[in-house]
Amino acid sequence: MQNIYLVGFMATGKTCVGREIARREKWQFADLDELIELKEKRTITDIFAQQGEAYFRRIEKNTLKEIAREKRFVVSCGGGIVIDPENIRIMQATGEVICLSASPAVILERSRLCASRPLLKVVDPKKQIELLLKLRQPFYRRIEKNIDTSTLTIEQVTQRVIDLVFGKKPTAKKPSYRKIKR
Repeated sequence: MQNIYLVGFMATGKTCVGREIARREKWQFADLDELIELKEKRTITDIFAQQGEAYFRRIEKNTLKEIAREKRFVVSCGGGIVIDPENIRIMQATGEVICLSASPAVILERSRLCASRPLLKVVDPKKQIELLLKLRQPFYRRIEKNIDTSTLTIEQVTQRVIDLVFGKKPTAKKPSYRKIKR
C-alpha cells in the first residue's frame, strides 16, 4: 500500500485523524486543501469566490495526482473530491481510501467555529449541509471502508482506520476522550 486517503464530508475529522495516523505510523501527512492554498497562494474561499468550484476541482485533481506519486502519506481530501470518478480511481490505485462520515447536526456543530468553509457561507448552513450530504451520499457510499465519527473521539477513529488499513489490534493505551472539533 502506497498511501492512505481520508475522504468524506467537511468536519468529519479527516485532518485531525489524518495527522494522528501519520504521527502513530511515522508517515507523512498532507491536507489536500492546504497544498492547494500553498500552490495558489490564496485561500480555498478566495479560489471559490474568484474562479468558482469548477476551477477549484481542476486544481484539486492535479494536486491529487501529484501526491499520489508519493509513498507513505496520509492524505486528508476535500469533501467533494469523490464527485469525480477519476479521483476515486487515482486514490484506489495508489492506496487505501477510507470514508469518514458524521450526522448533519455534528457536522454543523464542528463547522460553526471555522470561517473557511466556502460551501457553508449561506443563510441556512444546516439546510446546505443536508443538501450537500444528500447530493454526495451516492459518491461516499461507493467507498468500501466507512467510519461514522459522530460519537467517536479522534483516538477512536484513528485506531479504527489503522485497524482497517493495517489490521492492527487496539493498543492497551489509556483511552482519551478528546472529541473531534473544528
